[in-house]
Amino acid sequence: MLLAPLSEISITSWSLAFIGALIVGISKSGIKGIAIIIVTLMALAFGAKESTGLIVPLLILGDIFAVVYYNRHTQWRYIFRFLPWMMAGVGIGAFIGKDLDEGTFKTGMAFIILGSVVMMYWWDRKKSKTVPSHWVFAGFMGLMAGITTMIGNLAGAFSNIFFLAMRLPKNEFIGTAAWLFLIINIFKLPFHIWWWETITPETLFINLPLIPGVIIGLFLGVRLVKIIKDNFYRKMILVLTAIGALLILLR
Repeated sequence: MLLAPLSEISITSWSLAFIGALIVGISKSGIKGIAIIIVTLMALAFGAKESTGLIVPLLILGDIFAVVYYNRHTQWRYIFRFLPWMMAGVGIGAFIGKDLDEGTFKTGMAFIILGSVVMMYWWDRKKSKTVPSHWVFAGFMGLMAGITTMIGNLAGAFSNIFFLAMRLPKNEFIGTAAWLFLIINIFKLPFHIWWWETITPETLFINLPLIPGVIIGLFLGVRLVKIIKDNFYRKMILVLTAIGALLILLR
């Protein structure tokens, strides 16, 4: 992977990356739906393909904090329904990711996310509150989450919709997602290290100055989560997810 030496990375790139790391922390502390902002900032700082692997260690750092802080709220039965499909999606994403035309992928993904948000908004407002139980729902969302997390670290939209559909309260939502993403981001490491070669000693050195940004973001995010009400939290996630899909189109 071709990245500029540390001494040649511009102040603008470092600034964008630090803001991205800050948002990693805020996102992992429970403010879901903003991962697209991280991906966009890191892509602007270091390039789209190069940034995919560079982000993963920062995500894992945030995942570890989230697991420790929200572990007691984890609902494992939803992880067991979703995780196998997501792992399969990661495998598919790793296979097609090297040669996939980026323009085609991001356009298709953005429209799928927007369509899913519209569906989720309609379902959230209808009178029937039956939770989707068919394996096809978990399978489709899991596969899409796996493919998009491998190619662009953009699984949040599909996992958000799945957990919202399960009607998890705020803390259970965050705790369950924390374990899911810690497992899946560790699962992605071999693909990034040995197949795509997007995680190297060079990228890890770039990560080091960004760690304080993640930590600051984690503490900021925890404070924000405490003051956000459950009903507003659900609406906020849908809105942020929709905005994220539009940003993919414009990226």
